[in-house]
Amino acid sequence: MLRGRSLSVTSLGGLPVWEAERLPVEDLLLFEVSWEVTNKVGGIYTVIQTKAKTTADEWGENYFLIGPYFEHNMKTQVEQCEPNNDAVRKAMDAMNKHGCQVHFGRWLIEGSPYVVLFDISSSAWNLDRWKGDFWEACGVGIPHHDREANDMLIFGSLTAWFLKEVTDHADGKHIIAQFHEWQAGTGLILSRARKLPIATVFTTHATLLGRYLCAANIDFYNQLDKFNIDKEAGERQIYHRYCMERASVHCAHVFTTVSEITAVEAEHMLKRKPDVVTPNGLSVKRFSAVHEFQNLHAMYKARIQDFVRGHFYGHLDFDLEKTLFLFIAGRYEFSNKGADIFLESLSRLNFLLRMHKSNVTVVVFFIMPAKTNNFNVETLKGQAVRKQLWDTVHSMKEKFGKKLYDGLLRGEIPDMNNILDRDDLTIMKRAIFSTQRQSLPPVTTHNMIDDSTDPILSTIRRIGLFNNRADRVKVILHPEFLSSTSPLLPMDYEEFVRGCHLGVFPSYYEPWGYTPGIYIVDRRFRSPDDSCNQLTQFLYGFCKQSRRQRIIQRNRTERLSDLLDWRYLGRYYQHARHLTLSRAFPDKFHLEPISPPTTDGFKYPRPSSVPPSPLGSQNSSPQSSDVEDEGDEDERYDEEEEAERDRLNIKSPFSLNHVPKGKKKLHGEYKN
Repeated sequence: MLRGRSLSVTSLGGLPVWEAERLPVEDLLLFEVSWEVTNKVGGIYTVIQTKAKTTADEWGENYFLIGPYFEHNMKTQVEQCEPNNDAVRKAMDAMNKHGCQVHFGRWLIEGSPYVVLFDISSSAWNLDRWKGDFWEACGVGIPHHDREANDMLIFGSLTAWFLKEVTDHADGKHIIAQFHEWQAGTGLILSRARKLPIATVFTTHATLLGRYLCAANIDFYNQLDKFNIDKEAGERQIYHRYCMERASVHCAHVFTTVSEITAVEAEHMLKRKPDVVTPNGLSVKRFSAVHEFQNLHAMYKARIQDFVRGHFYGHLDFDLEKTLFLFIAGRYEFSNKGADIFLESLSRLNFLLRMHKSNVTVVVFFIMPAKTNNFNVETLKGQAVRKQLWDTVHSMKEKFGKKLYDGLLRGEIPDMNNILDRDDLTIMKRAIFSTQRQSLPPVTTHNMIDDSTDPILSTIRRIGLFNNRADRVKVILHPEFLSSTSPLLPMDYEEFVRGCHLGVFPSYYEPWGYTPGIYIVDRRFRSPDDSCNQLTQFLYGFCKQSRRQRIIQRNRTERLSDLLDWRYLGRYYQHARHLTLSRAFPDKFHLEPISPPTTDGFKYPRPSSVPPSPLGSQNSSPQSSDVEDEGDEDERYDEEEEAERDRLNIKSPFSLNHVPKGKKKLHGEYKN
């Protein structure tokens, strides 16, 4: 996948050469609080969902997630059950008796963690009283018109109430509560104001004001130390939200963020330097067979091809076997997420492919949720036409097969001219006529509410990417998150990613909420036009790769993904919890001092044969070729040899239990 920002990957850090003393989890309760628990809004949902198994494996029955209750999410994602923990059960009973609606169950994801969900609407009648409590706690007032902030105050008040009830019945167990983002921060503020005996961690995945400033096309990263924070927040009418976020940061025992660049940003924006950087990882699925993930790619690519057949019916004059599928996904922040520079690059890529008469077609998906009035008729019609044509072909195939079968049984080779009768020809002609259309394939799958002002659609109109026959780059805006239950593109996000060839995320505001990939676009020290050209050249180089080159690149990416597995990066969270307990309960937890994880000087290992991007291959990588199976290709490239190099590179930074003979242990190195 591609990522924006100019920082090298050293800013994410690697596994620290240290191991903390094991936390006494049997004597602790861990609560992780986020608005995106079972509630998909953005990237934090993915972070929590993928990290859940690692945390659940470590904490077992003492790990709980806290989030908002929405009926649809509860029915589709949560298996209701009764809590085994006495403190949690008594806390829920106490709140339910006072009119709250608190739900409990197991989140149906890997790890099956327990979730506690609060129904915000059932407690909304307390809003005015809780606004007064919040004002007394931190002096921050919340305007009546800011519905989102009001909801977050209700959520936070319920969280603090719940934690108070849990501490009252904890039976000697100590409690750690980690709060994600300003939406959950009100619960932290109120908990500290009420002096609850809990250890608190606050994690910001991106600063609130940072998002707004970058969206205003400001040279954000080079001007960090020059902003008048209060003035900027006030002008954008988010001063109360900014104060909620900043108060959360300063109330927490430990403050963490997801990358070094966001740590620098937080120090300027929120006036506190993070104690620990907790980089986001992946839940890497391991396959028993070496090329099993290639089979998954082929299977999910076939599903995407089926969708494309329907979407482009009547204009399907390009070879799907020579079609590349690219995508960008995430929160609909047009410039922050880099949709602006991506679209401009696609326009230039289209020009290059047409000018060089390339036989490659690029279909690009924009998976970004926006306000819609449901699917548009033309998109649904396309899938109906495809399905009808498929059914027709299958019925004719059975008929032809029977005639062929009967002829062979008689010892005759059937006359192919007699296999097709007049009715068959009529059916095929009608099928061909059904695939004709007068309009161009739509650039969006839904009816957009603000079609005329939508940033992506407005840019598409300006650059002229209307899915014409002559265009080698086709664009499809899918303005809602993917789901396997969709009648249009029935795929989960993970399956869709597997089926695509490349993800492109050329963000300007990039806290590294997602995990970075194989190539980074420079957006800090280049002009927008230069960054756009850089991305265009990479995409054009990718389009020129042979299928074999893409397979080699996919194999290597799959192997190197181990570097970003939560099994390793989850230890940063372990360190943050150690630090939190030491600060919250210094008289009860005498933990060995450990050096915090450091990312200084660490670079993710890269096999010597791998260039920074696929544009320039060294001798050990296959050169671009129109012939897929040249005889000397295998001599220039040995998959097993490359795999062994990658395995050595992956292993070396994570060797915690071995210190070479005669080498003195450095500060921060501990025996595994």
